[in-house]
Amino acid sequence: MTNKQEYKIKGMHCASCALTIEKKLNKTSIVKNANVNYATEKATVEFENEADDVAVKKVIKDSGYEVIEDMKKMEHGDGHKMSGGGHDHAAMVKEAEIKKERNQFILGLILSLPVLVLAMVLMDMSFMSKVIQSVLAGIVQFFIGFRFYRGAWYGLKNKTANMDTLIALGTSAAYFYSLATTYLVEGEVFFETSALLITFVVLGKWLEARVKGKAGDAIKKLIGLQAKTARVVRDGKEVDVPIEEVKVGDLVVVRPGEKIPVDGVVTEGHSSVDESMISGESIPVEKTVGEKVVGATINKTGSFTFKATKIGKDTVLSHIIKVVEEAQGSKAPIQRFADRVSSIFVPSVVTIAIITFVIWYFVVGAPFVTALMTFTAVLVIACPCALGLATPTAIIVGTGKGAENGILIKGGEALEIAGGVDTVVFDKTGTLTEGKPEVMNIREYGKWKTEQILQIVGSVENKSEHPLAESVVRKAKEEKLEFLSVENFSAEVGRGVSATVEGKKVLIGNGEFMKENKVSYAELKDDMIAEEEQGRTVLMIAIANEFAGYMSLADKVKETSKKAIEDLIGLNLIPIMATGDNNKTAEAIADELGIKEWRARVRPEEKLKIIKEMQGQNKKVVMVGDGINDAPALAQADLGIAMGAGTDVAIETGGVILVKNDLQDVGKAIRLSRQTMSKIKQNLFWALFYNSVGIPIAALGLLRAEFAGLAMALSSVSVVLNSLLLKRRKL
Repeated sequence: MTNKQEYKIKGMHCASCALTIEKKLNKTSIVKNANVNYATEKATVEFENEADDVAVKKVIKDSGYEVIEDMKKMEHGDGHKMSGGGHDHAAMVKEAEIKKERNQFILGLILSLPVLVLAMVLMDMSFMSKVIQSVLAGIVQFFIGFRFYRGAWYGLKNKTANMDTLIALGTSAAYFYSLATTYLVEGEVFFETSALLITFVVLGKWLEARVKGKAGDAIKKLIGLQAKTARVVRDGKEVDVPIEEVKVGDLVVVRPGEKIPVDGVVTEGHSSVDESMISGESIPVEKTVGEKVVGATINKTGSFTFKATKIGKDTVLSHIIKVVEEAQGSKAPIQRFADRVSSIFVPSVVTIAIITFVIWYFVVGAPFVTALMTFTAVLVIACPCALGLATPTAIIVGTGKGAENGILIKGGEALEIAGGVDTVVFDKTGTLTEGKPEVMNIREYGKWKTEQILQIVGSVENKSEHPLAESVVRKAKEEKLEFLSVENFSAEVGRGVSATVEGKKVLIGNGEFMKENKVSYAELKDDMIAEEEQGRTVLMIAIANEFAGYMSLADKVKETSKKAIEDLIGLNLIPIMATGDNNKTAEAIADELGIKEWRARVRPEEKLKIIKEMQGQNKKVVMVGDGINDAPALAQADLGIAMGAGTDVAIETGGVILVKNDLQDVGKAIRLSRQTMSKIKQNLFWALFYNSVGIPIAALGLLRAEFAGLAMALSSVSVVLNSLLLKRRKL
């Protein structure tokens, strides 16, 4: 069995760092697949044996980076990982890192400003002034800037180059040249250049860390929904315990206004529960004995006791958090382009910087100082960080926004695919419709009245397990009718049922069944045909060998289905319905929803063929379904969208899950994908444009090295800020 483990990594400074770790891990024999995300600072690694976990950590450490160990240890005693603990620790580590960046920037600024004043304002080039500058700049260079030397050294060991390499080379050139002209030969010094350069880069890192934190706000909000404690019954007494200590089978007491701590089933009492976190519906849902409750939802009115059935990582909320985390840590196919560019970026920049120095010094004949400063400016203006952040930050914000709207997108690939689809195939039952047939009409005939017919038919159908029978029984219960005594119940598959009710023979079924039993229904035949033309199923009823009337049943279309279809058509998508129902039912539902193309009498394996057929016509197909029979089609489609109230198989197969079970979210998911892909393309364009323009400007000697460093630092921040604008877009 493959183990899939996530590691929080500290010390990555750019996309090249992430690529270095990823390559090292994927070259290791024990690792089946590794994905390292610079924006989330996480590595997702698949390996065979649990013991390989230690080896994976060693590979990361040997690459020059640190694994935040405690994130993997925050587990409940019985092995159930609780969502809160590890996240709380990771959040504290991140907060400490942001604080450290801020403090290092402030220290760098305090040390750099006197250097700047001495060199640029007072123009003091005396030996003592140079000594003071060398000491102050040296603290910045080797204390605050130590991380860049460390990163460059590990890059050299790993036979690669990264942003640290560029900063270390550029600042060292300025600092050591200035050191030489201070203590060895007379000449101009540039201590302010190296000091300000490092200070500005650290400023960028501080701002970047802060805005990256905002990109992941969705996870924080989801974690914040979780209750911290639970009131459980232990030895006959109610005891408040941390949520981590709740066990499956515990009886949990919930009072008005409290959060339900874990998932379970009500055993005593009743109440109304605000499930808007899951369903999106603001109206509270009534809960009585036997009803399921979901952790993190809010109890409104009464008190009740429930039995815990799912805890820790198995709860609905933990599952949602896990899906969002995995999505935010994944890569979209478009990321491959950025990875390819990043892999050659730093070596290319170093080469350009050397060529720039050679041209300025040997060809143009410029002073050594001028050539050195343009060399430094080229090195530090180049920014692999912006390129590395372009895709993942947009994915983090996009998937987070989806989660906040009840749309769980399982990964970057699903997010990218959703933006390029042109055809949406819908399962009918349970997706476009409620999935539960309802009694639409009862037509009486002869001496029998509507209430009598419903009571007698409900009594007979109470013996049956057919879905239509359940609908009739439900209707009788709604009308509060008492079931009568039933004898001699018999069912004939595909035809009908018969029984004796209070001494009278009752027949319920289709026309064939009536003809066989010599029951005439000619008087209402036209009415029943009209019902069938509306896509309804007609049950004919005979009591004591006399036609008593009929019932028509139909699977009602969901309230949101028509708007959802209109929305998709507005997005220039083609909606198609596939159903196992007959042609008349399919046509009636399709007409009601405005779907022009539909397929009837479709078996599960035929849905798969329909998807393949459309893909053969070069169509990009979405399949929307909710049942086990939809799983093959969901898997075959370019993108599977599963209804949140559907089966576990459909949910596991789908690339997108609609938690609120609202079909309008199909259009929202596609719109979100298009918006996110637009942001990714914008980010990639500006990152490439920045480097394409910035490097030549620096090479031409039009930009001081310290300001080149500031521009480099702020380019990363601008990419993240652009991604954050996604939060303001309407779905």
